[in-house]
Amino acid sequence: MDLAATIVLNGLTLAALYFVVASGFSLIFGLMRVVNMAHGAMYLVAGYVGYAVFEPLYDRDVWYAWYAGLAAGVAFAAVFGAAVQVALLGWMQGQELRQALVTIGLSIIVADQLLAFYGGTPRQFFAPDAIFGATQLPGIGGYPTFRLVQIGVAVAVGIGLWLLLNRTRLGIMIRAGVDDRQMLGACGVNVPLIGIAVFALGAALAGLGGVIGATAQPLAMGADGRFLLISLVVVIVGGMGSVTGTAVGAVLIGLAEQIGQALFPTYSVILTFVIMVAVLALRPQGILGRA
Repeated sequence: MDLAATIVLNGLTLAALYFVVASGFSLIFGLMRVVNMAHGAMYLVAGYVGYAVFEPLYDRDVWYAWYAGLAAGVAFAAVFGAAVQVALLGWMQGQELRQALVTIGLSIIVADQLLAFYGGTPRQFFAPDAIFGATQLPGIGGYPTFRLVQIGVAVAVGIGLWLLLNRTRLGIMIRAGVDDRQMLGACGVNVPLIGIAVFALGAALAGLGGVIGATAQPLAMGADGRFLLISLVVVIVGGMGSVTGTAVGAVLIGLAEQIGQALFPTYSVILTFVIMVAVLALRPQGILGRA
């Protein structure tokens, strides 16, 4: 029972990380209908930029080193995302194939430049003392505190996105733009500016996931491809453009990955894709996607 509880908790903490990253992808791909295949690159670049700020401060034993790295990674990802939308994708609206090809090329360039600049050595953040160490849990014993913090961050992100999309004027404009961009523009709304803001927010969430993920486990080349694929699977399973659906998809994929690794580690990845295939076969729009 202790092992089962640990596996489930590991699945939930992994799902929390997947949700943070995939929620940004859901905003960009699911709501704005922009095919951003460079989402994983934004995860990767935020992790490395954050580490470049974190490392010298950590070496000087500055207490806010991790927080500074987090802020730098998220801010850089947001600016990078906004620049990509303005320079490359804004004038390709509705041209999914061109968007996909351009962002795939961009992700390759970003990964190569990061490899040239930082080398292939994995990098890892060290969490601040306040969220470091272990927390005693009934039936499990000591469990890494930072992993529990991941769940709290994911819950906060989910609530924040739900409130933004359903309880604010900006959220109303975003949802209206999904259904009819021309009518929204005719009402006097600056649709391109809304697109830039949403893209920056989605990229910032990828950046948040990049720093959190690099704190939980070492950041290395190849993480961009992994998290892009995971984001695609989570959004497909949960439903495009649905924050709640993204959360459900992340929990299913996170639990499936951890249970698979515990029961049949060699073939654990198959379980993830079995879930995706089953959802596509029975409910193509995703579990909570709109028909």
